[in-house]
Amino acid sequence: MTNSINIVEVGPRDGLQNEKQVIDVATKVELIEQLAKAGLKSVEAGAFVSPKWVPQMAASDEVMATIKRKPGVSYPVLTPNMRGYEGARTAKADTVAVFGAASESFSQKNINASIDESIERFKPVIEAANADGVKVRGYVSCVLGCPYEGNIPLANVIRVAKALYDLGCYEISLGDTIGVGTAGQTRDMIRAVAGELPVAALAGHFHDTYGQALANIFAAIEEGVTTFDSSVSGLGGCPYAPGASGNVATEDVVYMLHGSGFETGANLDALIETSRWISEQLGRMPASKVTLARTASS
Repeated sequence: MTNSINIVEVGPRDGLQNEKQVIDVATKVELIEQLAKAGLKSVEAGAFVSPKWVPQMAASDEVMATIKRKPGVSYPVLTPNMRGYEGARTAKADTVAVFGAASESFSQKNINASIDESIERFKPVIEAANADGVKVRGYVSCVLGCPYEGNIPLANVIRVAKALYDLGCYEISLGDTIGVGTAGQTRDMIRAVAGELPVAALAGHFHDTYGQALANIFAAIEEGVTTFDSSVSGLGGCPYAPGASGNVATEDVVYMLHGSGFETGANLDALIETSRWISEQLGRMPASKVTLARTASS
């Protein structure tokens, strides 16, 4: 088992895109820069999507043009189609991401396309990115459950993950979008997908809606996964469970990993400070248990 774990920070994109209040460019830029200074090597910076559907990501080009890029840090952006990819290239993105689903119903409601249609839509994006030397990350949502269909057959997860990998995605992030999975289910899912794809190409994206994210991350580590997505201060609620948490907090993940003998390169104290700062900007309490505990004891 490796001693080093990679964290993909998704707060500035996956976290902030669910906010109802308008967040200005300066705040987004400051958040991204603070996360990079905290030692995180991959910080999702935005999404080149229609502002009609995701208004919070409307100024991603301005964000990308403004951030002071730290050497050795990647700033991925979401690009669901060729128009998005062209915008990302103009913004000098070094990594882009496409977003599929293991659930037919979720795919239809989330991106207005069937699973097969979505994969066809991603083909030219991945081909162009590979030709341009830009890395492509593939997301697969609803791998452990769907708000519309309930349990998702492992065969569906394998099919979508393999399709994205075969098209040229260097890494496949397997997402428990509604946070219903458990450690045992996570272990079975990782084993099934790793039967068709190299485990080194897999990442985990576990929401904490039912408080299972840390256990699921540890189960995935035991199966050989070394990359995980998380969101500072737990930014990004789950739209299918009102009042419930969504993304697992980066500070909580780092605290668990460091306390278990793993290295992440992240500075926990700096992450806690960033968590407090962004929570103040949004007018709320942090959703991170570690930040709340440190705040109470200080």
